[in-house]
Amino acid sequence: MIEPGSMDRLQAERHWMDSDLPAVDWQGNALSCSSCEHAELNAQGLCQLMRSCVHDRYAKRIDRFFSQHPALAVRYIDHPYFEVRAVAAKFLDVFHLNRLVSDMDETVRASVALRLPSHLLHKLIYDPDREVRIRVALRLPESELGSLLYDSDYYVRVIVARRIAPTQLFYLMHDADASVRREVAERIGMDWLPLLANDSAQEVRLTAIRRLPVAMLPAFRLDADWRIRFEVVLRIAPEFLADMSRDSDEAVAMAAVARLHPHLQAPVPSHPNEPKESVHGDQYRT
Repeated sequence: MIEPGSMDRLQAERHWMDSDLPAVDWQGNALSCSSCEHAELNAQGLCQLMRSCVHDRYAKRIDRFFSQHPALAVRYIDHPYFEVRAVAAKFLDVFHLNRLVSDMDETVRASVALRLPSHLLHKLIYDPDREVRIRVALRLPESELGSLLYDSDYYVRVIVARRIAPTQLFYLMHDADASVRREVAERIGMDWLPLLANDSAQEVRLTAIRRLPVAMLPAFRLDADWRIRFEVVLRIAPEFLADMSRDSDEAVAMAAVARLHPHLQAPVPSHPNEPKESVHGDQYRT
């Protein structure tokens, strides 16, 4: 619940933050409403220095101006200040927005990527800036995500792995980045999942093993990583629990005993996703 008066304080703080910044243009020159082409708007209280001004260096003030006067955005698509063009892109129609696809500034192109119709996003697939391509990957139609499968940036590929059709995920199974392979392990079909359960990265193996059917778990009960064995012992068939109760890791052994003798109400061992300090003498976190 919002405390009484808290919204008033928040608005006051925002106003203070605005008023604390000088009214200067993008080149640092002091602004004056008397020489502005929007003086008539100012006279009607429809724009205000240090609050809502298209010529201000501060992006929030530019945004307030275009929010009040979206039809004026088209006049500023060639403005020399990138912030003006980037904010104007939020209010342009598709025809004029398309003109900014090749803008020299990545901030402008990133703004365009948020609004460009999905069928036109292919124009930004090979943009040199990662932030632009990340926004493209978030919005591109699923059928076109294959164009980003081998993007140079790992996070673009992570997004692709989260969105692409599961039948296409095998293309990313051997990705150089473990975070990408872990996303693949979250969604790939069962036919391919056992391969990821043998991945070189512990976090990939753990993700895959959590999805494996119980019948496949015995092959991983001797994994070198205790976190993998812990995950296995939580679901493995009962006939393997006696052996796992003698595991070298205390948490794994206790989990096996707890499943073998539930009536003993054995203490629940620490889960490997939590910091653990025991026989290892160190803290582990996945």
